[in-house]
Amino acid sequence: MTGFWDVRYRDGVTPWEGARMSAAELDFFQRLPQGRILIPGCGSAGDLPLLLDCGHQVLAIDFSEAAVAIAQAQWPQAAASIRQADYFALAEDKPFDAVFERAFLCALPPRLHADYASKMARLLKPGGVLAGVFFIADTQRGPPFGLSVPALRALLEPAFTLECQRQQADGVPVFGGGEYWMVWRRQHKSGDL
Repeated sequence: MTGFWDVRYRDGVTPWEGARMSAAELDFFQRLPQGRILIPGCGSAGDLPLLLDCGHQVLAIDFSEAAVAIAQAQWPQAAASIRQADYFALAEDKPFDAVFERAFLCALPPRLHADYASKMARLLKPGGVLAGVFFIADTQRGPPFGLSVPALRALLEPAFTLECQRQQADGVPVFGGGEYWMVWRRQHKSGDL
């Protein structure tokens, strides 16, 4: 699977890139207490500088060597915050306060969605947030692999509670208007996946 993404980044075939945080999303991260934030599947890490400017300690990861090289070249001042790593193999010794999601879940084949959810529950501290842009659509083929809101709820609950959901006004064309800003709060351990 890594080769699939490496080829796309090397060839510049990345129609999911180019999205930027809206003013409301940036405000959310500015108001969030400073802490550790993970950006899984960061690609070119376009949101990384904004999160760093908010005072957060950020780790942006991607398993594509080509994506990481592009991100580090694009953001040399933040290169130390960008690392080639597999989300599913990421160490869980120190939980994150927040995870910023942008087109990572929808890049994963559906067979990995349950693993995504259980890993996310382990990576986030209780009370932490999974916040970002999710692709809401009923699609059978991908990537991007969309999910309906009920399917996403079934995937993330009871470890998470949905606190906010709104459709993105100006998303990336490849997602065809199916991008939704969502904030999921990590519940305490008793309701884990």
